[in-house]
Amino acid sequence: MKISAQQIHDGKGWLPAGSALLVSDQGTIESILPETDSETTMYDGVLCPGFVNVHCHLELSHMKGRIPEHTGLVPFLKTVSLQRNEHTEEEKKTARKQAFQEMVNNGIVAVGDIANSTDTLDLRALDQLHFHTFVEALGFSEVNAARSFGFALKTFGTYKEQASRVKLLTQSITPHAPYSVSAPLFRAIDAHEPSGLLSIHNQESEAENQYYYSKEGNIRDLLGSLGIDDGFFVPSGLTSLKTYLEWLSPGKVYIFVHNTFTSVEDVQYVKSRLRAAHWCLCPNANLYIENRLPDINMLRHEQVDLCIGTDSLASNHQLSILSELISIRKQYPNIAWEELLKWGTHNGATALQMQDKLGTIEPGKQPGILQITQLEGNSPAVSRII
Repeated sequence: MKISAQQIHDGKGWLPAGSALLVSDQGTIESILPETDSETTMYDGVLCPGFVNVHCHLELSHMKGRIPEHTGLVPFLKTVSLQRNEHTEEEKKTARKQAFQEMVNNGIVAVGDIANSTDTLDLRALDQLHFHTFVEALGFSEVNAARSFGFALKTFGTYKEQASRVKLLTQSITPHAPYSVSAPLFRAIDAHEPSGLLSIHNQESEAENQYYYSKEGNIRDLLGSLGIDDGFFVPSGLTSLKTYLEWLSPGKVYIFVHNTFTSVEDVQYVKSRLRAAHWCLCPNANLYIENRLPDINMLRHEQVDLCIGTDSLASNHQLSILSELISIRKQYPNIAWEELLKWGTHNGATALQMQDKLGTIEPGKQPGILQITQLEGNSPAVSRII
């Protein structure tokens, strides 16, 4: 079939006006044509590749609407810890499936899903989305690092076995956050897969940096409320990012998520140290929890690779990459849609190491094709046409 629209974004930028796409019945891009003809099906608005959701907690979908907005990160985390198991398994399963379908309906073709359990095995088995499952290792107690890693390794093994039977699946063990992973556990994660893909909640709250500066503030209160003895911890006097990266290898691929309180000095430190780093923005979750966005203009000025996630329905009203981009555009009207769409497609696929399959409209790929209407209007809407 031949398709075209008023504008076509190929994942990196706008194609020349009048371009058309030749797509097979299986959704493979066969060629990009310089002009339309009488056999071309024309669509209103914009065509672009399918969206990539780099950071999502599908296993928390049952917590939609349970936590008030603007509580701040530490009260939010306390509530998640206390309430995440206050549902039946059937209720959790139903909520996960509804969230999964919501993502599909919103044009998402791939997801970086955060897992503390094997709850999302059923969604991966549907073989409808490309999944990279980040199996989180958690444990701030140094003496229990081996046990914490062993639990994550067992969960990882279950996902890896499934991936041998289902084609769209990958997985890795990853740290949760600097305030929930000890130095020995960071090192165990690092040693697991020398070239592995890591994703970490980074500087989502100023309290995280404060704890590493001086061992004071709300993070210490959080640890105490969870019964965690932090007597062993000696603050570095540096930001959390500059501290924990010393426990990790520079040759891995990193995804730093949230970055609400990341400074230009932190970014420049990462650029000087790491081979490959991606910075994932979850603006609606940042607004939901902290009512604050990262310094996106600073990140752009530093020319880092930006990508987009939705976080969870515990901290968001919907799972929609377009909604995330709209929120950024409202706060940063200087950022053009050409750039924003790149973050939601090509950059996301690259972050999840799926760029050979998704993220751009190129011959041989099956990226999915979305139609976005009213992109410059008040009510942009997305639908998947291929």
